[in-house]
Amino acid sequence: MSTVLALVACVVAVVAFVQGRRSARRVAQLTEMYWQLKYDHGELKASVTPPTETPPPSAAFVPLGAIKRKPS
Repeated sequence: MSTVLALVACVVAVVAFVQGRRSARRVAQLTEMYWQLKYDHGELKASVTPPTETPPPSAAFVPLGAIKRKPS
């Protein structure tokens, strides 16, 4: 009985070890993908041409003193 229990415990330990290695490998892969995506996003953001400048509005500057208040 004790031998069977020890054998089952060893099998469970091996399965847990294998799953832990798979999870660690997957986390490493996801981390690498995250940083690659972040780097690519930065590269693309830097390569985007800035929008063309819009021409300034045609209205001339009007000083505030020149604006008359309408009586209420």
